[in-house]
Amino acid sequence: LEYAGGDKLFLPVENIDLLSRFGSDDPNAALDRLGGQSWQSRKARIRARVRMMAEQLIAIAAKREMKATDSIAAPDGVYDEFCARFPYAETEDQENAIADVMEDLARGRPMDRLICGDVGFGKTEVALRAAFVVAMTGRQVAMIAPTTLLARQHLKNFTERFKGFPLRIAGLSRLISATDAAKAKAGIQDGTVDIAVGTHALLSKQVAFKDLGLVIVDEEQHFGVKHKERLKEFRADTHVLTLTATPIPRTLQLAMSGIRDLSLIATPPIDRLAVRTSVGPFDPIIAREMILREHYRGGQSFYVAPRIADLDGVAEFLTESVPEVRYKIAHGQMPGGELEDIMNAFYDGKFDVLVSTSIVESGLDIPTANTLIVHHADRFGLAQLYQLRGRVGRAKLRAYAYLTTSPRKSLTAAAERRLKVMQSLDTLGAGFTLASHDLDIRGAGNLLGEEQSGQVKEVGVELYQHMLEEAVAELKEGGADEAGQWSPQINIGIAVLIPEDYVADLNVRMGLYRRLGDLREQKDIQAFAAELVDRFGALPKEVEQLLQIVEIKELCRRAGVAKIDAGPKGAVVAFRGDRFANPAGLVKYISESAFDVKLRPDQKLVFQQNWPDDRTRIKGCRRILDVLGDIAEAA
Repeated sequence: LEYAGGDKLFLPVENIDLLSRFGSDDPNAALDRLGGQSWQSRKARIRARVRMMAEQLIAIAAKREMKATDSIAAPDGVYDEFCARFPYAETEDQENAIADVMEDLARGRPMDRLICGDVGFGKTEVALRAAFVVAMTGRQVAMIAPTTLLARQHLKNFTERFKGFPLRIAGLSRLISATDAAKAKAGIQDGTVDIAVGTHALLSKQVAFKDLGLVIVDEEQHFGVKHKERLKEFRADTHVLTLTATPIPRTLQLAMSGIRDLSLIATPPIDRLAVRTSVGPFDPIIAREMILREHYRGGQSFYVAPRIADLDGVAEFLTESVPEVRYKIAHGQMPGGELEDIMNAFYDGKFDVLVSTSIVESGLDIPTANTLIVHHADRFGLAQLYQLRGRVGRAKLRAYAYLTTSPRKSLTAAAERRLKVMQSLDTLGAGFTLASHDLDIRGAGNLLGEEQSGQVKEVGVELYQHMLEEAVAELKEGGADEAGQWSPQINIGIAVLIPEDYVADLNVRMGLYRRLGDLREQKDIQAFAAELVDRFGALPKEVEQLLQIVEIKELCRRAGVAKIDAGPKGAVVAFRGDRFANPAGLVKYISESAFDVKLRPDQKLVFQQNWPDDRTRIKGCRRILDVLGDIAEAA
């Protein structure tokens, strides 16, 4: 490991579990000095903050548990009829998420569930069913989206799906005229509106619900602090369902278990094809071909640029190079009515290419649009590109994305890496793979709040998750369990490693070491050995010895041994914290042992033995640790 100033620290491979991944490979991350205090103090500071946050989260969860609400169950018959209108087959994950939500509603406690699913994997359907069940029991539902376009789309979806049912739906956003908005507000207040769909306009103090039963929040991370605070007020006694397409790493989800309920939708809808993604300097011929290919198969295209200033250039290119297609420009600074007219016209297929800024990033669903060209793709973040690409490929046709860069300017290393990642992740459900690229830090911010994502950057993702898990477990169980959190040191003077000529690829080797560090059970270690034989051939002596050291390490944990040094003439054993779980048993063992064993004044045990070779040394150490483990457990 290299520290600031080029100092190096060597770590034995069997102690690799002491390392944790920092997360995004930020070239500007500041290194610490070897032996300095800054890293330890930073860890201590973050640990204290994590604990405070875990306390707050648990307090909110506990408050919800204490509150009673009416139990809501799906109405027989009508509910099945409503579900039958869903034009696709539900995926297994979708069914599980729906079942989770129904269970939450029936529990008689306020729900706070997060549905995390990749772009276009059917989160909206989960929300529609929850809304239907709550609205049919006579309580009101609010569906809140971050952008006007998204709110409009949800309104359209809700209106279509709820046709023929005795429920009144109203919309509220800046795209809705003042008279309609006033009518909607009045209906919400007197209870004649059953479902209100809108932007954060629904969160304003002027909107008073008569009997609000469920709040559905789409992409909560896009809301401002004030609106988030208002949502928190709802959380204490209203059912809240949050939808997000920003992937949340499973590890973080585990850390949060029991605080915030999560359902993951990771399986793509049946018949869905992955989006073919190509990256390269802008080539007018390729761009023209892509737009025309889409046009001739009866589809539409998105052409997205990073800034409003770039849109005219794109429009000029289309006019000159692709005169066959009709296009319109859209961006967030247009008057509401004009923007809506353009989006409506695009939705209805009145023109072929929508030239816009990234306002189309979240949630828009236009099944006929299956080609995306991104101008200056290097200026977008990874999550943004991923969301943009999610706008195409939502029907059964193959979709195409072309991420262009400036032919004249070279890319920064970070931008190049982002685009490479996008190109490699063209499988479905890649959002969850994305989580391990630069989204791990963002995902943490979404689940825990923005302030936390800063803390994640200070100590790295893995360590932060580990601290969070520790804090949650400690607060829930009322005591710290540190048993598994230390790494015994073992020096037996034998070669332990995975040789380069056995596993040539460095990344694969590191991955194997990493997994080894997490192995605890004898059967897991044996399964790992079998996998190595299967993948790379017979085990070399060094690998066999490495696996034996991992087993010895587990025996050390069981016996409470922090360090064991062994050589040809015996071994020295140091206990963790210079304490042993069963001192009386240890004294008895020393006096009666067949080994030549002494307890030194520094609380270390010395065994004098004759171990001429590696095999007898390993065997002897195991025997000693087995006995010490038995004595410790008999305490």
